Amino acid sequence: MRSTRLHGVAAGLAMLLLAGCGGGGASSATNDSQTVATTGQLTSDQIADDRANKILATMSLSQKIQLVHGQGYVSLDGTLIGYGYNMRPDGVLAGAGAVMGLPALGIPTLNLVDAASGVNLVNSNATSLPSTLAVAASWDTDLSELFGRRIGIESRALGFAEALGGGINLARDPRDGRTFENLGEDPILAGELVSSRTIGVQAQQVISTVKHFAFNNYETNRYISNSVIDEQSMRETELLGFEIAVQKGKPGNVMCAFNQVNGTYSCEHAQMLGWLKTEWGFKGIVQSDWGANNSTVASANAGLDEEQPSQTSDDQKVPELMKYIVGTPYYINALTSAVASGEVPMARLDDMVRRKLRTMIQLGIMDNPPTAGGSVDEVNGNADALKVARESMVLLKNNTASGDAAPVLPLSASTVKSIAVIGAHADKGVIAGGGSGGNAPINGTADTTCPQAPDALFGSCANWYHSVPLDQIRKKFPNATVTFYSGLDADAAANGAAQADVAIVFAIAWQTEGVDNTTLALPTPATDSWNVEYDQDALISAVAAKAKRTVVVLETGGPVLMPWVSKVHAVLEAWYPGIQGAQALADILSGDVNPSGKLPITFPVSDADLPQPKLPTNVAAIIGSTVAPRALVPLFEQSMGAATVAALRAVNYNEKLWLGYKWYDAKQITPLFPFGHGLSYTSFSYADAKVSSDADQNVTVSFKLSNTGARAGSEIAQVYAALPSGTPGNQQPPKRLVGWKKVALAAGQSSTVSITVPAKYLSYWDATSKKQWVLQPGAYSFSVSASSAMSVEANPLTQKITLAGK
Repeated sequence: MRSTRLHGVAAGLAMLLLAGCGGGGASSATNDSQTVATTGQLTSDQIADDRANKILATMSLSQKIQLVHGQGYVSLDGTLIGYGYNMRPDGVLAGAGAVMGLPALGIPTLNLVDAASGVNLVNSNATSLPSTLAVAASWDTDLSELFGRRIGIESRALGFAEALGGGINLARDPRDGRTFENLGEDPILAGELVSSRTIGVQAQQVISTVKHFAFNNYETNRYISNSVIDEQSMRETELLGFEIAVQKGKPGNVMCAFNQVNGTYSCEHAQMLGWLKTEWGFKGIVQSDWGANNSTVASANAGLDEEQPSQTSDDQKVPELMKYIVGTPYYINALTSAVASGEVPMARLDDMVRRKLRTMIQLGIMDNPPTAGGSVDEVNGNADALKVARESMVLLKNNTASGDAAPVLPLSASTVKSIAVIGAHADKGVIAGGGSGGNAPINGTADTTCPQAPDALFGSCANWYHSVPLDQIRKKFPNATVTFYSGLDADAAANGAAQADVAIVFAIAWQTEGVDNTTLALPTPATDSWNVEYDQDALISAVAAKAKRTVVVLETGGPVLMPWVSKVHAVLEAWYPGIQGAQALADILSGDVNPSGKLPITFPVSDADLPQPKLPTNVAAIIGSTVAPRALVPLFEQSMGAATVAALRAVNYNEKLWLGYKWYDAKQITPLFPFGHGLSYTSFSYADAKVSSDADQNVTVSFKLSNTGARAGSEIAQVYAALPSGTPGNQQPPKRLVGWKKVALAAGQSSTVSITVPAKYLSYWDATSKKQWVLQPGAYSFSVSASSAMSVEANPLTQKITLAGK
C-alpha cells in the first residue's frame, strides 16, 4: 500500500506501510475486447500443476528463495526503498513492489500495484473508480465484475501482473478508517461481490488479491492488535466471506493481515491458513501484507507463501526506521538456513514456489506477461466509472416540501429556476479515500489548500478528483440560476438558500488508511482540521431552517450521523463517487437516472448504538507516538506490564454473530437507515411469496415483483432467513441475508422472481464436535423485503419450510 503523498516524520513510516495493503506505479494497453476465459483460468488445475512441477524440478535453492519474497518498497522518486538507497532493478516498476523473475527459466518478473478502486499510480491517467463500498451499494455482481475488469485492463496496460485490492474485512465498526475500501457488513454480500470482482480482474490475465485475512477491522493499533473471537463467530461472519470469495472467485492471491487472531499473527495462523488451503481448496499464494510477516519458521510452516515487501538481499542498505517498523527480512537468508536445517521442509518451500508458478501459468502470465509502456483507455474507463457511480448512489430520504405535490427529487429542469449549491468544495471536485485504497488523481488534487500534518502516516489531506458537481448541475439545469456558497459563512449560505427554489448542500467525511475516525458525526474543524473548515451539521441545519427545499448530498466513506435529518427533504448518499461522480450526481438529481442503490451497511442514530461505542485505546499514543510497531511491544510490556498491554491490544468480538444489522435486530435498536435501504423515483410491490427445496436442501424463494410507479426502475429484492429455534452454538440473529436479485422493470411491469439459496447459507458452524457446516433440522422462515427493516414475524410475505438437515 502506498500513498501518493508522504509527509514529514511519517514519510519513512508511510513508505514502508503503504504498500502493505497493496502500493502505487507505470504502462501495456490491452483492448477491452481482449478478455480470456470467464474466470481467467486458461488451463485446468492438472495442466497448471504438471507444468509448474516440471519448472520446479529444474530450480536451485537460491532460485526458489528468489520467488518467495519481494524486492522492497518502491518510493515516488523511483528508487527501490526511498531516500536514494537503491535504484530499482531492471524490470521493476514504481508500483507497490515486485517479485523478481528468472529469465533463464522463462519466469517473468511480477510487478504489483495497489488497485482497490482503480490503479493507484501517479501520472498514469488510470481511471479513478468509485470506492469499493460504493460497489457494494449496487448489490450487483455484474457491476462488480465490470469494476474488476476495468482494474484488470488498466493494471495490465500499465505493466502490472498483480492488482492488490479485493478487501472484504466486514464493517464491524464503521469508524474504521478503511470502511470505504471494503464491501460492507454482510459476509454473503461481500463474498459474492468480491468473487465477481476477482473474475473480472483475472479475466485480463492479472492476479487478483483478496484481503486482509483476517479480522483486520481497525486501524488503531493496526500492527499489534489481537482480534479475540470464538471459532463459530469466525466461520459465520468474516471467514464466510473469504470462503465464498476463494471457492467462487478463485483468486490467485490472498493477503494475510497485520493483526493477531486469538494471540497468533495472521500470517502464521496455522488454523486459519489450514482452512484456507485444505478445506476451501485455495491453490494460490498467501502473501503477507507489507510488513505483516513476523517470523521465518512459524510463518512458512503455517502456510505463508510470499513475504512483502522484503528486500533485494539481506545485506541491502535500508533506512534504520524501516527495519524498526518492519523487521529484517525473514524469507531470504533466514529461510535459506531454515530449509537447509530442516526446520522448514524443502517440500514446504517447493509448495510455496509451485503455488506461484501454477498461478502464473493458469492465468496466462507466464507466457504473456504484461509489459510497461502502454496507455489507459480513458474513454472506456470514464464510461465504466460513470456506470458504477450511477448504480451505487443511494437515495436515503425523499420527502415532499410544503405546498408541493411530489417529492423534492428528482428536480425538474423545466420548473426549477434557481439553485443554491453549498459547501464541501462542490465548486472544485469530489473527495476520495486515502492510503493504498485511494487513487492518484489525474492532474493532481482539485483542492490544494489543505495543510499537511507533519506526523500523518498516510498524509492528512484528502485527494479531490477534478469532477465538479457545480459545473454538472449547471449543465443539467441551463435555465436555472445556480449560485455557489462555500459554507464558510453559514448565514450567507442560508440566506442564499432562502432565495432559491432548492438548496443542495454537500457534506463530506474523509476516511484513510492508518487512522480510525473517532465518531460517525460529520467532521468539524475540531475532528478534521485539514479537510473541514466549518461545522457541517450546523451549516445544514442553518440552510434547512430557511430553504424552501433542502437536498443533502453526502460524500462519505461509510455511515454518518444526521442530527438534522428531520429538517431536510432529501438525502442522497454518493459515497466516494470517483472521477465521474459529479456527472452521476447530476444525472440522479435531475431524474435522468433513477437511483437504485441500497445500503450495504447500517446507518445508526448515534455512536452509542454501535456494538462497541468506544474505539480501542491507541497504545502508541500513550508514549506520544503515532504508530505502534511490533518492535515496541516488549518496551510497552516492560513499562506497563504484559497483562496490561495484552488487554490494550485485545479487540474482543463480544457481539459474536450479531454483526451489523444483526446487532440492531437482536438488540431491537432502530437505526437511522437500515441495511438494505434505498429509495427510487418509482415504487415497487411484492406479492405471492413461495418457498420450495430440492434434494440437496437448497431453497428457492419465488415472488411477484411489480413496478407500481410511473417510470422505469430497478429494485434490489432481498431474502432473509431465520434459522430454527434451538440451533446449537452461539445465539443466532433474528435473521440473516441469504439472497437477493436486482430486477429492472418498466413502469407498470411485473415479473416473477426466483432466488435460490444454497444450503450453506442456511447452515451454522459446529465448532464443538463436527467442525463443519451443519444444516439444522427444523422450520426455517424466509421473508422477502426491500430492506432489513422489517422483522420476519411482521413481514406478510414470510413463508416457512421444514428442512431435514444435514
